[in-house]
Amino acid sequence: MKSKIKFRLLAAFMTVCMLLTLTACGNTSKSTSSTEDTKTDTGSGDLITVGFSQVGAESDWRTANTESMKSTFSEENGYELIFDDAQQKQENQIAAIRNFIQQEVDYIVLAPVTETGWDTVLQEAKDAGVPVIIVDRMVNVSDDSLYTAWVGSNFELEGKKAAAWLYAYLQAAGKGEEPVNIVDIQGTIGASAQIGRTAGLEAAVSEHSNWTLLAKVSGEFTQAKGQEVMESLLKQYGDQIDVVYCENDNEAFGAIDAIEAAGYKVGADGDMIVMSFDSTNAGLTETLNGKIICNTECNPLHGPRVQEIIQTLEKGETVNKQEYVDEGIFSFDGAVSVISVDGAEYPVTKVTKEVIESRAY
Repeated sequence: MKSKIKFRLLAAFMTVCMLLTLTACGNTSKSTSSTEDTKTDTGSGDLITVGFSQVGAESDWRTANTESMKSTFSEENGYELIFDDAQQKQENQIAAIRNFIQQEVDYIVLAPVTETGWDTVLQEAKDAGVPVIIVDRMVNVSDDSLYTAWVGSNFELEGKKAAAWLYAYLQAAGKGEEPVNIVDIQGTIGASAQIGRTAGLEAAVSEHSNWTLLAKVSGEFTQAKGQEVMESLLKQYGDQIDVVYCENDNEAFGAIDAIEAAGYKVGADGDMIVMSFDSTNAGLTETLNGKIICNTECNPLHGPRVQEIIQTLEKGETVNKQEYVDEGIFSFDGAVSVISVDGAEYPVTKVTKEVIESRAY
């Protein structure tokens, strides 16, 4: 009797153990399935993460540049964009780059405030294995391997184009031999655009003995500062000024406001002419109105070109170290249809409403 009871107890015990084992196996299977479902649902691993440090929002051009990057590096296109506005301060950009590195982004895109002061932080990015793509302004570093590629404009060529247009325009107007007094409202000092556009003008002034550069003052690429600088220049030089060479559209808007407020007229038949760079829609509208006599393009649509570079790198292929964007030159009339710079010819487009409406910025 006792042996039967022991046998039944042993059988019951074995049955309970088997049930517990099956239950445990079932729980393990359910847990694995849940983990796999979670991984599938997020899908975040498929996105390429891009950290973009933008100079700021100082101009219409900069706004268009930012929008080009944001629309290109969207989740719909397979990217996660981490955007940082540096508010015109290099220290903010350096901090942003370090944050990008800590966040382990796949790529860093930098639109630098100025050319110098980047060696240390770019070395940190290189050590972390994060490729850096420079856009718009260039960086001046001791080792070019600190960045992977650069996309932007040939700013000195832009300045040379503008100066060549001015020379051809004055020749066409029968004023080629007359004295020409020029003031240069420069961009942010040390920025690539400022360096190149100033250099283009200075080269032309040294070439033409009847051209005089009365003054060079930074307008910091903003409308408010452009107006302030122009007011000061008018107090100092007054009607001696023939040409106002503004290094972007927003400075030109401010300069025009100052000139008109002082009682002068801008334009071909006015007291002085205003030249500009960027060729934004607002800038070309003022060119159509004749207030900006010549506007040299600086293409802000860098997003697609940067995307091409990233996709090439993703394939394990090499990319060009420098990529220039295509740019034109626009004037208020058709007096000059083509200009020549360094042996190459560039067509000049007369601004019309149709030209403005056809552009993306």
